[in-house]
Amino acid sequence: MLPLLRSVWDEPRAPNPPPRVWRDWALVGVLVPVAVLEGVLRPDLPWRAVSVIITAGLVFTLLWRRTRPLLMVAIAFGTCAFSPLLMGGDPLETNTLVFLLLLSYALCRWGSGREVVIGLTIILAKVGHSMISDYPGLPDVIGGWAVVSASIALGVAFRYWARARARELDRVKLLERVQLARDLHDTVAHHVSAMAIRAQAGLATSASQPDAAADALRVIEAEASRALAEMGSMVRVLRQNQPADLEPGRRVTDLRQLASRGRSGPSVDVEISGDLDGLPPSVEAAIYRLAQESVTNARRHARHATRIEIRVAADDTSVHLRVSDDGDTSATRPYGSPGYGLIGMIERADLLGGTCEAGPNPDRGWTVTAVLPRTGSAT
Repeated sequence: MLPLLRSVWDEPRAPNPPPRVWRDWALVGVLVPVAVLEGVLRPDLPWRAVSVIITAGLVFTLLWRRTRPLLMVAIAFGTCAFSPLLMGGDPLETNTLVFLLLLSYALCRWGSGREVVIGLTIILAKVGHSMISDYPGLPDVIGGWAVVSASIALGVAFRYWARARARELDRVKLLERVQLARDLHDTVAHHVSAMAIRAQAGLATSASQPDAAADALRVIEAEASRALAEMGSMVRVLRQNQPADLEPGRRVTDLRQLASRGRSGPSVDVEISGDLDGLPPSVEAAIYRLAQESVTNARRHARHATRIEIRVAADDTSVHLRVSDDGDTSATRPYGSPGYGLIGMIERADLLGGTCEAGPNPDRGWTVTAVLPRTGSAT
């Protein structure tokens, strides 16, 4: 039992709490007039002016509920606990105070373990004291505890759901780092093999053909430079600890294999233009994988689609990919929200210094666009 309590106490804060956004200000802008309106329309509200002022003031604790959850809980519930001192012994009983449930949710969702323990102690002590001092009846007691417990349970549930999703992303990253390690071995082994063959040829002909030996040295130098460049690119990816799929072996010209006549499902049309010579293997493989995944998503999820177009164009600095379909945009596409597939595509392009975007067309269908630099590395 002690290890469990210690682990709860040492639990760190949930990472990356959302910053204050317009919805928080909108919530405050709605609740403050509601508190004033309750004070005007509710005839049985004791100490009307004081109750409205305290309630409206506590609404602003919602602005810091994610970044300072324990402090906001202490301010809000502490003020409610000591409000009878300002109201002649009458408790603060505005219905608008239901927003305090958001504070208990935020405490369990974003607070550290010790903040959650201390904050829940404050909340439960205040709720328990209110029910004991002003006993509303068993049904109301059960209902009140159920509502408070539900807000706490939701905070805990969303906290651990986010953690489970983060673990799944870490697992995907780990698997792809293993793939990258294999790719690094294959790429470097290819170049080293070429260097070894050229070195052997140079040694065999060095006595009779000195020019051939010099040519072999130049080839070895070029292969060594390519191997070092590929190794540097892969190692940078591994150190960034981010997912990618740069499997070698696929080239941009292999996209023609994805073309089909539409006997089952939409037809696929491939058009490749521009100078593709000299592209690093990582860029060619990334273009192929991005196009392949986009076509797979379109075939699987684009309702009533009859055509998928793949367009690849290369210029002096970058390679442009565009994959579009003419499917029904009224249906929600899985890659229209940042799921694992779209995240992987975006990260794959980002690791090579490029960009990748996906979204609906103005009239019909969806389009995936990607732009990768020819060098295959971020500047």
